[in-house]
Amino acid sequence: AMDPQQRLFLECAWSALEDAGYNSENYPGAIGVYAGAGMNSYLFNLVSNPEIQNQVSRYQLFLSNDKDFLTTRVSYKLNLRGPSLDIQTAYSTSLVAVHVACQNLLSGECDIALAGGVSLAKTTGYLYQEGGIYSPDGHCRAFDADAQGTIAGSGLGIVVLKRLQEAIDDGDYIHAVIKGSAINNDGGFKVSYTAPRIDTQAAVIRTAQAVAEVEPTDISYIEAHGTGT
Repeated sequence: AMDPQQRLFLECAWSALEDAGYNSENYPGAIGVYAGAGMNSYLFNLVSNPEIQNQVSRYQLFLSNDKDFLTTRVSYKLNLRGPSLDIQTAYSTSLVAVHVACQNLLSGECDIALAGGVSLAKTTGYLYQEGGIYSPDGHCRAFDADAQGTIAGSGLGIVVLKRLQEAIDDGDYIHAVIKGSAINNDGGFKVSYTAPRIDTQAAVIRTAQAVAEVEPTDISYIEAHGTGT
């Protein structure tokens, strides 16, 4: 009866903590969870199934499928006592979750943070519409002159975050260091609701660089969200 996105996210959260070398049952600090999920299409199968309706209450289906319970379920099952925040910002959800997790770590609201997101796309086709975001031929060509649109995909990821000095002191394996981050919004002065606005996108990049105390000339590698649109 549970949304597969929530089940898989719970499994990944357990795996991520284990990989980081921490047992939530004996860790003395607060562990927080920050994440979001894609639209739940699984619930449509449940509410249209008479057998499920007879065996499982609607309230139980609500608790097992609503996005609001993604992070609190992890905290309940793994006995985590830090903040549990469901974050939904459409295509930027996972990265915003990382940003919020970092802010909570810096403010002392938690000592370890699990941050990420999950989205399972149904393996169905779509009707191409000219001017829309979907590719006319089912291929995504990010940063390409032939880019004509994007396609749906599935993904799941969680990172385990700690304050740097504490991670060093505790002998943690450190994969990477987040030197700074920032978020903003494009507002209403853009071509359309789903189109990015160049000046505000540039502004948030400048802010993140200022927070990280990094000059643009110091950056040698850039990874970006390339949708092919």
